[in-house]
Amino acid sequence: MSASTRPSSMDEPLVNLYGRTVAELQGLAGGPDASPAMVRALELRSFLALAEEQVAQVRDRVRAAMAPDRDMGDLSAESLRFDAQWLEAALATRDGYRNALDDLLRTMPPPAPSSRPLSTTPAAAPPQPAAPLRRAGAPQPR
Repeated sequence: MSASTRPSSMDEPLVNLYGRTVAELQGLAGGPDASPAMVRALELRSFLALAEEQVAQVRDRVRAAMAPDRDMGDLSAESLRFDAQWLEAALATRDGYRNALDDLLRTMPPPAPSSRPLSTTPAAAPPQPAAPLRRAGAPQPR
């Protein structure tokens, strides 16, 4: 799975900001009308997705090593120390990308109106002015 298709913890803020799915944003990023801020945000999002995948791999490796059904003779303090260091590095990297992407999303200019989804429902006609009130016995207009 490529980094552009991996989910990340910052997908929802991107979708909320642009009103499009990450896949749609990835498609727009390659086009001539893509804003530099959106391209940078998607690049950071891809880096974040890779970092989160690394965190998950280390977490799963530690869980497997500590599984109750594992042979106690297989436990290695050295391996667990190495995994702890690897996890610390992966978490720091993930946090750095999350913070950078969060900062970018907070400070970037709002998306251009053309990047917002168009409504698929027809616009309602403007309300018609109410007919003037007539008093009883008043002459009728001709």
